[in-house]
Amino acid sequence: MATSEFPAQKDGSKAVLQETTVVVFVLGGPGSGKGTQCPKIVEHFGFRHLCAGDLLQAEIESESENGTMIQNFKKEGKIVPSEITVKLLQQAMQQSDNKRFIIDGFSRNEENRAAFENIVRIKPEFVLFFDCPEEELTKRILNRNQGRVDDNIETIGKRLKVYFESTLPVINYYNSKGKVQKIDAQRSIEEVFEDVKSVFAKLRPVARVGSTK
Repeated sequence: MATSEFPAQKDGSKAVLQETTVVVFVLGGPGSGKGTQCPKIVEHFGFRHLCAGDLLQAEIESESENGTMIQNFKKEGKIVPSEITVKLLQQAMQQSDNKRFIIDGFSRNEENRAAFENIVRIKPEFVLFFDCPEEELTKRILNRNQGRVDDNIETIGKRLKVYFESTLPVINYYNSKGKVQKIDAQRSIEEVFEDVKSVFAKLRPVARVGSTK
């Protein structure tokens, strides 16, 4: 399989996850505002923002074999194999001095969730869920006009179908564990962030890391 050709992790990779590491998954449909709210969380609470989508895009631009495969999955509106996404996230965590992470757009399905726990060996502190109806998501994606290969109307439909069929069960799983913090994402950016701040204010205190890199 192509995933087996992903670069091996450096020695000592298991040491990246310590008891002081804090991980928050940020989930919601495409267009729900995750990418807008995450930089605000970084600014106000000192977390490192990791975006699974950005890491995958960087791999595409590297023109590696895995990058070509990722590109094909995105064109078809499909989710990239979990091993690739998780190892990209693990690599980014290894390279960070900050051990407080918000992971944007992850876990997208049960396979993602299980792979993260098995490979990275950590469970999220909680899941920040930006709740937004399908009609509003579609309108937002069409209006943002980012020129992305996955922003045409046909692929938008595929992405939303994947989200509702694959990601919502993950949210429901964490909700059953009492780990979901649900945010009404239909409101203004400022109103949404007020709720986000309330959620993070309840987070267990840990030593603040000066760098967000």
